[in-house]
Amino acid sequence: MKHIKQLKSYLLLWSTQSVSALGSAVTGYALGLWLYQSTGSALKAALLTVCAYAPYVVMSIFAGALSDKWNKKRTMLVCDLFAAMTTAAAFLLIRSNSLAPWHLYVINALNGLMNTVQQPAGEVAATQLIPKEYYQKTGALRSLSQSMITVLTPVLATVLFSFGGISAVIAADLLSFALAFTVLLFRIRIPEPEHPKKETESFLASVGSGLSWLKANPLILKLIFFLSGINLIASANQAALSPMILSKAAGSTRVLGAVNFCIGAATLAGSALASFTPAPKNRIRAICLSLFFAMSTENFILAYSDSPVIWCIGAALGWLFIPYMGANLDVVFRSTIPADMQGRVYACRNSLQFFTIPAGGLLGGALIDRVFEPLLSHRQNGTILCIMFGNGKGAGAACFFAVLGAAGIAVCTVFTLLLRRELRSHSRKD
Repeated sequence: MKHIKQLKSYLLLWSTQSVSALGSAVTGYALGLWLYQSTGSALKAALLTVCAYAPYVVMSIFAGALSDKWNKKRTMLVCDLFAAMTTAAAFLLIRSNSLAPWHLYVINALNGLMNTVQQPAGEVAATQLIPKEYYQKTGALRSLSQSMITVLTPVLATVLFSFGGISAVIAADLLSFALAFTVLLFRIRIPEPEHPKKETESFLASVGSGLSWLKANPLILKLIFFLSGINLIASANQAALSPMILSKAAGSTRVLGAVNFCIGAATLAGSALASFTPAPKNRIRAICLSLFFAMSTENFILAYSDSPVIWCIGAALGWLFIPYMGANLDVVFRSTIPADMQGRVYACRNSLQFFTIPAGGLLGGALIDRVFEPLLSHRQNGTILCIMFGNGKGAGAACFFAVLGAAGIAVCTVFTLLLRRELRSHSRKD
């Protein structure tokens, strides 16, 4: 009960924002599926991710400086309201039978721009509401909500779409937004961190100070670049997953939903692991081992099997330890970065760590459409590649998964060695 009382404001914020995030995810899932089935192009579907992350990556450094200067609660409210307006615009386009792919690209870009400002403000708000001794447990809670979103998204999207079409999906999203917005506006007070330089530091100086802090902390900087490499591979994986399953599986949308459900169930189990296990002696090592396991399992299992059951197992293994990794990463960041610098540093981290997500999605979609699918479609039965990955549509995506698996192992090996060297350097200094 003591824990709940100390975390009351954070739990209220976390739960309502999670409901709103679920509504947005359901809408994104339904619209993304609609786009791929309408166009048949992995590249065009991947462009949804590119449009969402491009403004996020390009503008994050500047947004972080603004976020540290602006009131966190007001910033979150304005960004949420603007994002809801773009969703309402999609609703009106659907009702008038005017929705086109380019509308989705514009909507995703605008939502990405709002998220650019909101995300660092939300990170600082969470830090202000969470006592330091609960960082790992609240990190696990965040993983829990993300897991539940992954589990419930395909189910809710399918049910709502079946009964009321895409209009019902978007209407549910707007209701979830209204709940989160109302609670944040009337029920949650977010204290502002102290800013010793807030009044005197110029905007450009604020932008540069985040980068300067990272440069002075090479362990954190190398960890960010490590995650950037992992995001490149993971986003390419996501660009390949839907095209492969929708092309190779009978009852393809149900199979895709089942695979996504298993991913969510695995992350749910991983969240419980992160919540109930004691803190590891070396959090950096825990992060590296978790990512190595993920990279060395899922991609290869997806590549070499045509069985939906095996796909589900592979996807689950790939995501099982991601919440544990995320909880430890959250502790490392929150306990290392000063509260009055977090907006700027998190924003710089966003640009450096997440710029590879749109790049990976775009690269993955282009390689599948223009390299791997044509490569496998022109092979005769009995050749090595056809024996390994099959032939016909979807075989190229399977081959691409094998390449991603090898790349993931290489990235994990290189950065584990670099981070181990950096830790030894810190130990000698201490």
